[in-house]
Amino acid sequence: MPRIRGASIEEHHEMVWADLAEAMRQLLLERDYESINMGHIAARAGLARNTLYNYARDKSALVLALTRRAGRPAVERVAAIAARSSDPAAARMREIIEAVLEASTDQAMQLMFRPGSGRPVTEVPKGPDSPFHVIVVEVENVVRDGIARGEFRDVGDVHLVVELLSGVMRAGAERIGRDPAAFAATVRAAREIILSSLACRPDQYGSRRS
Repeated sequence: MPRIRGASIEEHHEMVWADLAEAMRQLLLERDYESINMGHIAARAGLARNTLYNYARDKSALVLALTRRAGRPAVERVAAIAARSSDPAAARMREIIEAVLEASTDQAMQLMFRPGSGRPVTEVPKGPDSPFHVIVVEVENVVRDGIARGEFRDVGDVHLVVELLSGVMRAGAERIGRDPAAFAATVRAAREIILSSLACRPDQYGSRRS
């Protein structure tokens, strides 16, 4: 029976998941994603290969699980911001943009979305099965609320518009991954692009304010 680390089974599992995330990060610095197998991951994390299969059936499932765990704080933060229905929709959107881009500075998130070939992001499902589906839904709700209040223009297909605007966020996250010093400038640019596209007037909710 494997030795239990930590004061409880739950703490043991948390420590193993942290080791797996670090193992994947290190391996991706050394080789292409496609060349990494479960044996490499187990060895780097200090696990028996059979033990690793208790955490994920294959590499794709492991990436998805690691993505969900890494993204959990961002999902919870965005949901809390979106729930502040007494705040203007534009103000909530500004905070959500910063929260999501700030999450992209986390090494575990960069593991999933770093620029380059063979990115694990190709293993992450889209739609309701995506670990970030909650964020998309919350953003859609904020946009609909802004339209209902007259803060945002009627964009028609809210789901489509949010899907298109998510491309701005992905580009911003990749830019920050390449150049962490560009964080503040990237947040400002993302806010300007997204809020201007939703505004009733071209510069009504522009982000010239920091």
